[in-house]
Amino acid sequence: MSAVQALETSFEKKGLVMVLTGDGKGKTTSAFGQALRAIGHGYQVCMIQFMKRRKYGEILATEKYLPGLTIIQSGLDSFVIKGHPSPSDLDLAQKGLKKAKEIMKSQEYFLLILDEINVAVDFHLISETEVLELMKRKPPELHLLLTGRYATQKIMDAADMVSEITQIRHHYDKGIVGQMGIEY
Repeated sequence: MSAVQALETSFEKKGLVMVLTGDGKGKTTSAFGQALRAIGHGYQVCMIQFMKRRKYGEILATEKYLPGLTIIQSGLDSFVIKGHPSPSDLDLAQKGLKKAKEIMKSQEYFLLILDEINVAVDFHLISETEVLELMKRKPPELHLLLTGRYATQKIMDAADMVSEITQIRHHYDKGIVGQMGIEY
């Protein structure tokens, strides 16, 4: 038995709850890196993107190159107006949450990523209580990754791992528009 195998067997394997939050760029990108790592080991990964509908570069790449990654978009191809979400915004967020519950029960996936769910909570499309309940009911072997700015303290407290991505500088501040292959 190798040292790595011995180390792996000496620890209880547990599905983690991870949170990527903060005002810096790279939370979704980091989640895709985590997905890629899991797929590299032969695992199946599902990502539900809240508040998104556009065919971003990651969607195009997944369709072409990553059969181990399922992406479900649960939002409109437009920005949600904070404080004034449309009925469709609310409906799609609830459908995404329902799909997350179904996927958790399916035991088909190693990792479930709920992309931008923290923003959905902050915009009152989904309640903090619903997300905390989802985290609590996660099957023991499933890894769950929540992304998006504005993660609440209660969500962070309930997670096994929290990383905050802090913006130091962003090209938007200089008037440089979003770049294909970088922002989308």
